[in-house]
Amino acid sequence: MKLFKILTITALGLSLASCVSKKQFDALNLNYKQCVEDAGERMRQIQDLKGENSSLKGQNDLLLGQNNALKSSLDACLSNAGKGSANIDKLVGEINASNAYIKQLISGKSRNDSLNIALSNKLKRSLDNVADQDVDVKVLKGVVLISLSDKMLYQVGKYDIQPAAADVLAKVAKVINDYDTYSVLIEGNTDNTPLNSANAPRDNWDLSALRATAVAKVLQNQFGVNPNRITAGGRSEYNPKTTNASVSGRSENRRTEIIIMPKLDEFMKLMDIAPVKK
Repeated sequence: MKLFKILTITALGLSLASCVSKKQFDALNLNYKQCVEDAGERMRQIQDLKGENSSLKGQNDLLLGQNNALKSSLDACLSNAGKGSANIDKLVGEINASNAYIKQLISGKSRNDSLNIALSNKLKRSLDNVADQDVDVKVLKGVVLISLSDKMLYQVGKYDIQPAAADVLAKVAKVINDYDTYSVLIEGNTDNTPLNSANAPRDNWDLSALRATAVAKVLQNQFGVNPNRITAGGRSEYNPKTTNASVSGRSENRRTEIIIMPKLDEFMKLMDIAPVKK
């Protein structure tokens, strides 16, 4: 509109040029040029402002998007707050259960250690005059393992108990009878030297089983061990303690083991068993 006015004035100026002096004409012409330059500057300013407005609008849209994203994240956090609290409670519960289990293990270990020491001391007092090479005694988690060499118990290839072994078996029976709620497992073991006989024992299976039952019968008949507590069996040559390649190794593998252990429910209490997770 302003430009139109300027052009109109210019036209009037030209039409009046013939009516004005040259000095006045020059002044009007200069004013016209200044008006044209001002109009061009104003147009450039308008374009710059339009560009800035477009840029600001883009920035505003970006900030609006970021704001919406932050709002969504906040809503999600607030929504999950209850779940997070539940997870923390669950974690605290698991930690407490673990702490209780650790205390249980410590208490159980103390109980096991006390039981093992008591059993070991009693066995050592009972068997203190028996040759070490003939008897090996171990106590682990309340289970007593007494390993008796075959040369003390039997003649070569035989299963009848020698009279000299009665004194040792009497002391073992005393321990068994003192712990009258414990079960007794008797296992016969041989080396890998084959037996080929038409009469019993015909092979190492027969020999190991007959030796174990012979010990069981002596403990029952001569020393009053309740047979309901006894289990006897043979393992032949298939449970060696060491190699059968040497004379000493074969001698060590020929043995009868007496295992004195709690009944199943008592034994489970002595074992390190983790609590069942719900």
